[in-house]
Amino acid sequence: MAAIATVPVLTSEKKAPSEDSIIDEKLSVSDNEVEGAVPIVDLKTAALSDSVGDVYDNVRAIDLGKDGKERPIVTDIDYAVRLISLEDDPSLPIFTFRMWFLSLGLSCFGAILGQIFYFRPQTISVSQLFLQIFAYIIGQFMAEVIPGPFDNARIRTRDNRFWRWLNPGPFNIKEHVAITIMASTASDSALAISIFAAQDLYYHVRPNVAVGIFTLIGSQLIGYGLAGIMRVFLVYPTFAVYPQLVPTVQLFDTLHRGKSALMQKRRMRFFWITCIAIFVWEWIPEYIAPTLTGVSIFCLANQKSAWFTRIFGGAAGNEGLGLFSLCFDWVYVGSGGSSIGSLFTPLSTQLSLYAGCLVCIVAFCACYARNVWHAQNFPFLTQLLFYENGTQYDQLSILNPDYTLNYDKLAEQGLPWYAASQLLYKISRTMYIGAALMHFLLWHSKTVYGIIRDAWTKEEDDPHYQKMKIYKEVPWYWYAGMFLGTVAMALATCYTAKSQLPWWGLFVALIFCTLFIPVVGTLNCTTGYAPSIENLVQIIGGAIIPGKPVANMYFTLYGYNSLGQALNLLRDLKLGQYTKIPPRVTFTVQTIGTVIGALLNFAIMRTIVTTHREILLDVQGSNIWSGQQVQSYNSDAIAWGALGKPLYATGTRYGFVPYMLIAGLGFPIIPWLAHRRWPKFGFNHVFTPILVAELGFLSVGINSSVFTSFLLAIVSQWYLRKYRATWFRKYNFLLSAALDGGTQIMIFVYTFAVGGGSGKTTAFPTWALNPVGNPDYCKRLTS
Repeated sequence: MAAIATVPVLTSEKKAPSEDSIIDEKLSVSDNEVEGAVPIVDLKTAALSDSVGDVYDNVRAIDLGKDGKERPIVTDIDYAVRLISLEDDPSLPIFTFRMWFLSLGLSCFGAILGQIFYFRPQTISVSQLFLQIFAYIIGQFMAEVIPGPFDNARIRTRDNRFWRWLNPGPFNIKEHVAITIMASTASDSALAISIFAAQDLYYHVRPNVAVGIFTLIGSQLIGYGLAGIMRVFLVYPTFAVYPQLVPTVQLFDTLHRGKSALMQKRRMRFFWITCIAIFVWEWIPEYIAPTLTGVSIFCLANQKSAWFTRIFGGAAGNEGLGLFSLCFDWVYVGSGGSSIGSLFTPLSTQLSLYAGCLVCIVAFCACYARNVWHAQNFPFLTQLLFYENGTQYDQLSILNPDYTLNYDKLAEQGLPWYAASQLLYKISRTMYIGAALMHFLLWHSKTVYGIIRDAWTKEEDDPHYQKMKIYKEVPWYWYAGMFLGTVAMALATCYTAKSQLPWWGLFVALIFCTLFIPVVGTLNCTTGYAPSIENLVQIIGGAIIPGKPVANMYFTLYGYNSLGQALNLLRDLKLGQYTKIPPRVTFTVQTIGTVIGALLNFAIMRTIVTTHREILLDVQGSNIWSGQQVQSYNSDAIAWGALGKPLYATGTRYGFVPYMLIAGLGFPIIPWLAHRRWPKFGFNHVFTPILVAELGFLSVGINSSVFTSFLLAIVSQWYLRKYRATWFRKYNFLLSAALDGGTQIMIFVYTFAVGGGSGKTTAFPTWALNPVGNPDYCKRLTS
């Protein structure tokens, strides 16, 4: 059945009272049609029973259908009770010495490393899976060597609060989760860093330390305050699955729970063997044989055709669309520790994405071949602005000394041009906003309304939420207080940092962010995918505050970054619910991690900008330092902030782009009406926001992995899920965690060993699988 490989079917009991509830609309098959599925209520009841066993057992009654065979993972309840453990031990200590030592130590390590990576020519981030595995290894070591209440024979020799705090016994799952959340939160380079670096490098404005730190803290925590208020429908319910969390949670379970069970021992061995194997393998495509990043039979057959490169190339950045390329590098095929992964993202989500990619390929090639928008004057794939003759646009030539737009200079230079591929990308991301809004209203609004309406009168029946009832919840006024306090910080620092953003602009950005948290958050927690709304935020900022690129940066900071931070907190709160971490612990470690990250981000940024100023301003940079990300962010601010209104005003060359938001509103209506007319045909699995968002998916970067990722998604999320249901439940998500974790460890070692992270790049000698030019032997299109 097609429904087996789809996004988890919504089965929450909290729904609108009418018979044609939106939840019933989402059901692709009835409970009895899912291969003899156990009724939903029975599943929830069984899951909370102490006699049912747990996910690390070989097989349980709730895994079997009426025919005695294991049934596939289909519904959100299946995800909750058949893939993720319900086990909890409230007596496990969390705030131990080793938890604080590792949390603070790895937070500092991650924050410093993440900020250094931001100014490197290689685009890389500190992976949560890397920190998760690293924390486990050190935590296990500390549990063995630090004195505690027990000796080596596990005999109690000391028993007081100090020794229990220092080393209470085995390194436990709750310490591990808390460490991972704090460290991963600190390791993300805050968006405000891009603003401070750009202001320093290009506008000669250097906010003082206090202004910088308070801007960072305020901008990072505003989203947390908003998310906490919305956790009632984006965290607590069963339908909020967060598919991207399943590999991480299963890894925690494998490392800490059910170790005496034979199946769990096999899972542990499977994880470490796979992790080590991918660590060794990744040296080949990443360093020794880059051709394996994208093997294109078509380019090997014809190495002189530019059109073959555009269509079938893609192993080099901005060279081609990667049609039918085979990629053997998990850095590109897998999720790389991010939100989309071939092994864990539901198939209907991925099919919607790849359908968008197919349309993207056709549209890019058609526009270029027909010379639409003078496409042939510019590179096939590029993110830069150009004059009509194809030379790169001089953005600074149209600005005043204070970097506001000079309309007389603009009249002399003329409006810039986009490459057709980049324009289509902007069109698709604008359409996505309208499609996401309409999709939310059609498919989820009644569900969310019912949950909010019943929040104070009916108790959430999610099994994991029920297990969490023994812990104190974070009061709503904690989040409200955080939001009000950080808004006050933002108001103060917007003026002291010379942001050019008026007070009302800040509130418009926050209103926009607040409106989109439930829309993007619902899509994220059900499909595992949340496309960026950055472009639309920049368009709105440029429209309401025209001619001021720095103001556009700050508007984007509070309108877009706050949304991203809200999604991060909601994801971590769900991680805490899955692993039974008290909500106040999750709130505490994430807040502390954010503050640590802000302090160290700012300090490292100031040091690097001061020390390597000339290199960061240079377009090429060096093999060690590069200002490419700051340059890109500043260019976007000029394009949107200074030129947003002239470029996108009604009647201008690109005046139709904002109206694509209205066009996007219509797309979800078609499959929704079709599903109401033909409910058995699966139209409810067409996710139009994802489809239209990825009409420009291939506009940048290395694209050789898309076809391979699609094939892997079919194998995992359709064949294994449907025909190898037992193996899928036991190993599929753990396999994803092992591949991503081993790959991230390899990338970390590679960066400092030979990739220039230590100050010196060591290139591998040229040979057949490491050629000069494009790794896939396609004709080189760019210099």
